[in-house]
Amino acid sequence: MESPTRCSVIIVGAGVSGISAAKVLAENDVENMLILEASDKIGGRIRKESFGGVSVELGAGWIAGVGGKESNPVWELARQSGLRTCFSDYSNARYNIYDRSGKIFPSGIAADSYKKAVDSAIQKLRNQQGNHGVADVSKLYEPPSSPKTPIELAIDFILHDFEMAEVEPISTYVDFGDREFLVADERGYEYLLYKMVESFLFTSEGKILDSRLKLNKVVRELQHSRNGVLVTTEDGCVYEANYVILSASIGVLQSNLISFKPPLPRWKTEALEKCDVMVYTKIFLKFPCKFWPCGSEKEFFIYAHERRGYYTFWQHMDNAYPGSNILVVTLTNGESKRVEAQSDQETLKEAMEVLRNMFGPDIPDAIDILVPRWWNNRFQCGSYSNYPIYVNHQIVDDIKAPVGRIFFTGEHTSERFNGYVHGGYLAGIDTSKALLEEMRKEKERKTESQTFLLEPLLALTGSLTLTQTDAVSGLHKCEIPRQLFLSSNKLGLSEAIL
Repeated sequence: MESPTRCSVIIVGAGVSGISAAKVLAENDVENMLILEASDKIGGRIRKESFGGVSVELGAGWIAGVGGKESNPVWELARQSGLRTCFSDYSNARYNIYDRSGKIFPSGIAADSYKKAVDSAIQKLRNQQGNHGVADVSKLYEPPSSPKTPIELAIDFILHDFEMAEVEPISTYVDFGDREFLVADERGYEYLLYKMVESFLFTSEGKILDSRLKLNKVVRELQHSRNGVLVTTEDGCVYEANYVILSASIGVLQSNLISFKPPLPRWKTEALEKCDVMVYTKIFLKFPCKFWPCGSEKEFFIYAHERRGYYTFWQHMDNAYPGSNILVVTLTNGESKRVEAQSDQETLKEAMEVLRNMFGPDIPDAIDILVPRWWNNRFQCGSYSNYPIYVNHQIVDDIKAPVGRIFFTGEHTSERFNGYVHGGYLAGIDTSKALLEEMRKEKERKTESQTFLLEPLLALTGSLTLTQTDAVSGLHKCEIPRQLFLSSNKLGLSEAIL
């Protein structure tokens, strides 16, 4: 076991919130910090992988909220870094809805079904708002509509699993604009994080070589007291810090990966349990040739099935990577968990059956498949947080509130932007600012405490100012206790006494 290494601040997790928090600390001259990341690279739920000859985003893939009066900070980072993106327009998806026989629903029927679903959702939200404060909290998690037919189920999935702005006033779109851009850069979405760390960590040729970042360090225990925090990792290492910023996901906080000694207070654990965890799975399929309609208005298409969310939402990658011959199908929650538990070959078989229903039996087989598993990833335990629409603000406050010397950050601590990359980015900044303020107050308290102890000693040393002769002759009359010499010497006052 390593001897404890004392740091000013330890940051647990090198996702976007952990990195943005570290950057703010570095900019405020907090250099004695350590970042402990459980996986083999920074990024957290921003993670790319090479597939079919291109880079695909397993987690966060879009920059949402662009084009408004206020600029999205992540969009600004992307612009400054020259990150390649493509505009995405989900609205056309409702006019590309296939039934099980491969026919596209007429645009009039699709539009009517969509309007009906939106009206139903808005009415449900109004009812919830009217009953807010007296209704059973569990009812807030119910779908805002009750679809029955395959097309109604498909549209309901689009509306609520993709957070369409027509249903509710989403803060991201209100504050930053309603446009969304898909990241389509070989360097990946994670390139933004590498550009951020360049300003405060030592890097060379695109690699982080700074010893203040430690990868493959799985934090398993946080032992906290009034004096500091002991952080123990799975490999037996122990690190000591004045403060800890914990940027673990809401799923991890709800799991038993990290233990707290003493345990977190009840108000904290109850708040954490009230935040839902969403699972969002993008399955990538590589084909030898293209058989689907292309063009900007055909980028997204829908499969209407009697089971809600069953291989419903599809996207071709031709706009992002022309000639890549890659399709992506997105599953969520229950379907995500089901697929994660089965083999990739079984998933491929199901996906091919759906595609042949839409495009005919003669389409070629996929030559490769990639299935991310965020739910079963013990370092994530899901994709993003999801608060009830009318959530008690106290719950959010409790989730992000520090416990002693442990500060909490992450997209789940952002009331307005939870679930988004910019939510995690801004949360890291806010948490570091709060910690810096606490560090400033602690320094003031120590200064006041030292002054309080110093003043009596100064008064005492003043009364003991004697000539050498008087001092020597008076030793027998007024002996100075050894304790006073020791105490004074610690405070640099021995010269005054002697």
